Amino acid sequence: MHTEEGVTGIARQEDQHFEVTTAKGVYHTRRVILATGQRGNPRKLGVPGQDREKVYHRLYSPGHYHGENIVVVGGGNSAIEAALTLCEKNHVTLSYRGAEFSRAFRDNERKIQAAMAAGKVQVIFHSRVQAFGETTCALETGSGTVELPYDHAFVLVGAEVPTAFLKSLGIQLENEWNGSGWVAAALTFLTFVSLWVFGGHTNAASLDGLQWAGGAGALAAMAGLIFSGARGNRYAWLGFSFLICYTIYGAKMGENFEFWPYRGWGYKFFSFFQRPMSFWYTVAYSVVMTLFGIKAMKKWGFDKKDRFQIWRYTSLLTFQWVFFFIVPEFLFQYAIQYQWVGSIARDPVFANQAWRSYGIVYAWPLFFYTFFGSPHQIWIIWGVLLSFVVLPILVLFHGKRYCTWICGCGGLAETLGDRWRQNAPKGRTALRWEQMNLWVLVAASVITVMMVTRDIVDIFRAPAGQALEWYRLIADVWLVGILPVTLYPFFGGKVWCRYWCPLAKMMNIFSTFYTRFKFSRFAILSNEKCIGCEECTRNCQVGIDVMNFALKQQVLDNANSSCIGCGICVTVCPMDVLSFSSEAQPKLVQIEASKAAR
Repeated sequence: MHTEEGVTGIARQEDQHFEVTTAKGVYHTRRVILATGQRGNPRKLGVPGQDREKVYHRLYSPGHYHGENIVVVGGGNSAIEAALTLCEKNHVTLSYRGAEFSRAFRDNERKIQAAMAAGKVQVIFHSRVQAFGETTCALETGSGTVELPYDHAFVLVGAEVPTAFLKSLGIQLENEWNGSGWVAAALTFLTFVSLWVFGGHTNAASLDGLQWAGGAGALAAMAGLIFSGARGNRYAWLGFSFLICYTIYGAKMGENFEFWPYRGWGYKFFSFFQRPMSFWYTVAYSVVMTLFGIKAMKKWGFDKKDRFQIWRYTSLLTFQWVFFFIVPEFLFQYAIQYQWVGSIARDPVFANQAWRSYGIVYAWPLFFYTFFGSPHQIWIIWGVLLSFVVLPILVLFHGKRYCTWICGCGGLAETLGDRWRQNAPKGRTALRWEQMNLWVLVAASVITVMMVTRDIVDIFRAPAGQALEWYRLIADVWLVGILPVTLYPFFGGKVWCRYWCPLAKMMNIFSTFYTRFKFSRFAILSNEKCIGCEECTRNCQVGIDVMNFALKQQVLDNANSSCIGCGICVTVCPMDVLSFSSEAQPKLVQIEASKAAR
């Protein structure tokens, strides 16, 4: 056992051994186990005097201190527990930069509040250490600088990930961006230019007859992207992902309406066996969902022995194949041909609207064209019932689980996007981004009103059509298809659902209303067993800091989060801390001891 001997470097040798360098020597070994803890090195404040002998970054032997003035810095569990332990025999001041203990265990928060009330611990919120002097510690507060006398100080503000050390070992960190963005952009652009030549619609005489060269150039550029990505260039994978998604959605626009470089040939090129590309797109979508859905079902359902996840993925795949493939592509035509729906089958308006059968499950405004474009009255009636009766009732009992049990957009994110769920952005900035779907919902509402009333309000006639085209291009192509699926491997699967989906926002509004008026039957509860492992937060596809709710045993619902009820946080918790609630939550009331006695 070698103590006080920090490792400064590890290098792999040609004979597959390792050379381990420390401050005191060099060692050769066949195996190295990194057991540095969850984080690694204690985080320091970067202030004068932090390296004094009386300033510590860990608490050892608390019983050694008696009758001293002690300053504890931090607001997490380590700092609170240190202050509570030391205050039994010392005068303790706790300095914290925040306004409240937001990341502490509920029991720790209760204990520190009791210690404050009893005068055992002085807590100074909104304070920062400026310097550790010989006998005093300078704190910056809202009312100025405070000089605190201290005999010892304990700075317990977390720890730093040893990033440089880990990278020196060749270890790639999760969601780390490496490589050259310029190389990736150049190869991606070269691929598109080559495909433009390959398509034969350049209107440039000098490029006529060079389709073979364009095809070869496109293959070579794509091979370059893959090779660069395999060598660690993450930007290359971003370019390759964009290339695939742009091709699929850009060529699917319709013959002669495709995006460059597929204009005039892309839709026909991807149409096979007398079936249009739109059909094969639906086939590919369903197959991809199924393959990755089975994999996700095994990972979260069968391997974890969680029936909730098994049923959830079964539901997603069933809705995809039945309502988003078999019904619109086959059963609707059979219903018309064999008059399964009675006399309505002879109505030409209804018979020619097979594409509207997606609206059987897709509610407005996700299925944006529910109420305009000359719909049959049965589609209007059902659209109103689904969007404003059925869906609100579903939200009342299940929150936003529509996204994770029914919706095809959410289904692709939960299957194909599942392997990258840990990459979902976290933090306040990501939460602010979620406000974008409110603007999409407002735009969808305004355009819908304009389209429905444009024959009555003449001023809406021209702008309504223009706004519809812009919405179709921006929302239905770029925000639903190209951008979110491109970003699955980099920002998790719920990019569209979290940031842009107007239906998700509408359900969030319903659920928030129910929760605030105590009608909601949807919530996630937590008990006191949380160990702060962060697995729940890490695996949340919508970036919720679930662990923070669990630590404080705070109810998680749609009034304080964008939870979609996928239940993965419940599944991954090793301590069975989290659970779903199916009943309205009673309000907890603290009863004063004197009143209780009476």
